[in-house]
Amino acid sequence: MAAISYRNLFAYSGPVFPVVGFVARLPLAMSQLGTLLLVASPMVTGRMGPGGIASGALALANAIGSPIFGSLTDRWGQRGLMLVQALVGGIALIVEALAAVSGAHWVLVTVIGVIAGLFIPQIGTMARVRWRATAAAHSDQQAGILETSFAWEGSADEASFALGPALTGVLAILLGPVPAIIAAGAMLVLFGSWFAIHPTVRLVIPTGSSRTATATPRARREPILTGGVAAAIAGLLMLGVIFGSVQTGTTTLATEAGRPGLAGLLHALLSVGSATAGLLLPRLAHRIGLVTRWRVFATALALLTLPLLLVNSPGALVPELLVLGLAVAPYLITLYSAAERAARPSRIGAVMTLLAATTSLGYALGTSIAGRLADWGGATPAYAVTASAAAVACLLGWLLARRVTPPNRGALMQ
Repeated sequence: MAAISYRNLFAYSGPVFPVVGFVARLPLAMSQLGTLLLVASPMVTGRMGPGGIASGALALANAIGSPIFGSLTDRWGQRGLMLVQALVGGIALIVEALAAVSGAHWVLVTVIGVIAGLFIPQIGTMARVRWRATAAAHSDQQAGILETSFAWEGSADEASFALGPALTGVLAILLGPVPAIIAAGAMLVLFGSWFAIHPTVRLVIPTGSSRTATATPRARREPILTGGVAAAIAGLLMLGVIFGSVQTGTTTLATEAGRPGLAGLLHALLSVGSATAGLLLPRLAHRIGLVTRWRVFATALALLTLPLLLVNSPGALVPELLVLGLAVAPYLITLYSAAERAARPSRIGAVMTLLAATTSLGYALGTSIAGRLADWGGATPAYAVTASAAAVACLLGWLLARRVTPPNRGALMQ
């Protein structure tokens, strides 16, 4: 598959779209770590366990809400629904911070965070849907647009999970966790709304549109899951557990060192190498097939998480997170590309949001389990969750990668 340059890719969308799309996805990453720091702060509980539960609950709510909104956007389009998501989700984050300031119990703060998580839009997945529509409108460049755009969106996701926690960490160090959550809410209201009304939204034709009226009954009957989509979901669940447990372990390590706000900056290192590797991935796309890429990067995850079990200081964590990141984005991008090929066209929005929701679900599991283990034994037990999830991801890659085939289009090239 021949990729195109990023410069040519952005000529199709306009230069504003990737910028708005990137900034609009930061609040999701900011809200997860921000909620963890908020609830774990002395102002609310002073304990990591409740913080992990609150952060995981927000991620779990996002995992539940995203596929619902994804299916609705397939049917009715993105514009109106994403406006509602951006406004409600952003305001809920601000209310969550104000509730903590007012002395509310951590359970109430968590419930408000759950409402926010339910509505926070998965910007990256909705952008992928728009890129797919762009590719369909330019059949001569379709393969290249898809390969390069998915690499861009995967890297942007990773970069957002670097910059988001880093921004949260800086704000937490300078001002505390409350301003960090408020900033995330304000950014979501502004940039999430901007993304919702960007002209690229017109490229996606919903199944409920009069332009697709004859296809709507069939689209309603088509199931979301295919064998390839289910395989990608299993792999991304483990990646979510890796994200959540690494963030919890890193926060624990920074807290033990007396600098909890440093957690965001340390966790950002994971995504620095990840985003860099993801941006370079299109150059390998025409040389290495999806099945091989899946297995290679799943194996790399399993191997590169093992040194986390030996880390006992923030300084020792720096090179480990940078190197581990080199496998993360390529793995994520590969699974999104595989699922896109295996998905039915009429259900692409639901599939893309389901993938993101699965990652959020894994994050929720990772933070919840690792948070409890961290309260018991510190960072190492939390990182043991990371290594275990990576080992399962490797096993799934070798067992399930061959199931990824486009529906009714023959076998995938190896």
